[in-house]
Amino acid sequence: MSRLPFLVRPVPQQGAVRLSTLRTQFTLVIFLLAFLPNLVLTLSARPASPSPTLLAWMLLVAGLCGLLGYLLSGALLRPLSRLERELERGRLTDIHDDDPAEIRALREAFSHLLSRLSTEQTRRNAFMATLVHDLKTPLIATSHLTHALATLPLPEEERREVGQHIQAETGRLLALVQQMADAHRFEREDVKIHPELTDLRSLLSAVAQRLESQAQAQGVALSVHGAGSACVDRSVLERAITNLADNAVRFARSQVQLHVTSHGLAVLDDGPGLQAPLEDLAQPFNSQPTIIAGQQYTAGTAGLGLYITRRVAEAHGGHLLYERQTLPLPSSDTSATLPSPAAGHTALFIVLPEVLP
Repeated sequence: MSRLPFLVRPVPQQGAVRLSTLRTQFTLVIFLLAFLPNLVLTLSARPASPSPTLLAWMLLVAGLCGLLGYLLSGALLRPLSRLERELERGRLTDIHDDDPAEIRALREAFSHLLSRLSTEQTRRNAFMATLVHDLKTPLIATSHLTHALATLPLPEEERREVGQHIQAETGRLLALVQQMADAHRFEREDVKIHPELTDLRSLLSAVAQRLESQAQAQGVALSVHGAGSACVDRSVLERAITNLADNAVRFARSQVQLHVTSHGLAVLDDGPGLQAPLEDLAQPFNSQPTIIAGQQYTAGTAGLGLYITRRVAEAHGGHLLYERQTLPLPSSDTSATLPSPAAGHTALFIVLPEVLP
């Protein structure tokens, strides 16, 4: 770990004279405070001609003042120097009894910072391991499929089926790379949107059409309900809803419903739901394990979709909401009410500021 910036030689500026360390500065200040009064008293006596004895005495006083300044500055900076050594080792000990209040506050701040850095590094390392696994799976599948396509004398129908599988695996890779790019960008800057009046039913229908083949392959019925419009960025919001719907299709038992409501958009499914708080899972580099349907999963790249959706909802002035209980879910049609998610059903909502009928 590098030395603390306030204990090392600062970068000199042109035309400026700077002292190298705080100890040097403290020593100089204490020296001047101790020596100058003695010098003034001596000069005020106005000796006719300074004798060698007087000059020797003044040199001795100057040396003693310098030594006093050096020792006192070391004592004053001892807690800070001790904190520096502990930071260089990367490990902070408990607060010392002789630490002043300012050093105690600084020690606590550094302790929290090191803890956060350690947690973040652990999360990112675990996430990278999960990412490598998630990338490796479709790559291996694509490699086997292309090898079969190139070497085996397959009938035309089977070749077409292999080609479709290759397209599906490639789509998974592209979606994962897109999620990584979005999460990285949204971590560094706000989500930029260009809202315009959008037919929300049409948006959900496009999402359903994109996921239809995946839903059929897993035996999940995918349907769209409700109608309405809102001032949103269609392309950005469509990607966010796709993230939610894709997760729903993967974990649903038999059905996934996409709803337009008077409050925004909702994705309902009969899957096992989230076994950890949404705030914990919706993180860009979350690797916290969670139990779903009796099996342990690492959130990993799945957390990217929730994080992206949350940031997109916030950019539109709304928020992401998760419910797993029986609640009324009004649709955009005030004369009808959508069936609320039954017990054991999952409902994720992108709440928007205003939805027009």
